[in-house]
Amino acid sequence: MINVWFRVIIYFIVFVLLQVLVMNNIHLFGIITPFVYLYAILKFPVDMTRSNVTIISFLLGLTIDVFSNTFGMHAAACSFIGFIRMPLLERFVDMKELPDGSIPSYQLFGFGKFMRYAFILVTLHHIVLFLVESFSLFQPMLMITRMLSSILLTSLLMFIIEAFNLGKVKSSE
Repeated sequence: MINVWFRVIIYFIVFVLLQVLVMNNIHLFGIITPFVYLYAILKFPVDMTRSNVTIISFLLGLTIDVFSNTFGMHAAACSFIGFIRMPLLERFVDMKELPDGSIPSYQLFGFGKFMRYAFILVTLHHIVLFLVESFSLFQPMLMITRMLSSILLTSLLMFIIEAFNLGKVKSSE
């Protein structure tokens, strides 16, 4: 159990630093910003309680907000995906068959299921984030373009990061 929390803390720190120091400075074509810190939420152990995931997700989003001056946008979006994560996981895998401490991955879920799980989580995050950011539909085409392009880039980067983890152990035992 200590190993699981250690992994969560390391992911939290590494992906906050990556997001704040690198990704927040990337604005491709003035509209696309990758949010790879979501990978930390994706990789929380499957047996972590829904309330723990929601609280840690909120803290992750709040940390990004503090460093990005975004006034709670990321905290709201991360809280939402932290809350929705468990029912989403249950749609893709039988939770009873997974060993304790299992971490979502290509190896554990299979390539297609993991990609769908990650893509849906990223999509839900970005919808909430961009709707909270705009608070209006003043420029709906710009918002939809920013949302879709950021979803695609964030998902692509997360799939690339996950590809580097293919040789790792499936669970934290």
